[in-house]
Amino acid sequence: MTQFCHDLPMDQPVKRSPVEVLFVCVGNACRSQMAEAVAKHLGQGRIRAWSAGSHPAGWIAPGTQEVLQEKGILLDGHWSKGMDDVPVSQMDIVVGMGCEVSCPVPAGFKGRVIEWSIPDPFGRPLDFYREVRDLVEAEVKALLESLEQRGQEGVGTDGPEV
Repeated sequence: MTQFCHDLPMDQPVKRSPVEVLFVCVGNACRSQMAEAVAKHLGQGRIRAWSAGSHPAGWIAPGTQEVLQEKGILLDGHWSKGMDDVPVSQMDIVVGMGCEVSCPVPAGFKGRVIEWSIPDPFGRPLDFYREVRDLVEAEVKALLESLEQRGQEGVGTDGPEV
């Protein structure tokens, strides 16, 4: 399911910890908010997660909040943000959440850009939000595992290689 938008070398090191990861969708009301919250919850300090929208809604969908609460994840302190509200150029990884979002990186960006195919649950029933939450959680877990594996390949002590 994961595709890379940039043709960057997989062995390009990131010599810092935590790894900076930005999740991007359209409204920053559903998918990217889920990914940021799940990454913070599961990453336990290994990554610093951010989220933004290409056209931020200005609010977080109630369904997003509800399905995350079911997993014990709260969105306290979260708000719907745009690309100008986050330090995109400082990210190690930018993850586009779905097909309708282009890879939003500045010229000269040196990190990795990853594209996930996560459907937008906006306006859909709560059960669909749950399905999307579970897809997001699986992708975040896979990303964390890949960071751990690369870190175990002898990158030094400054942090995982991305």
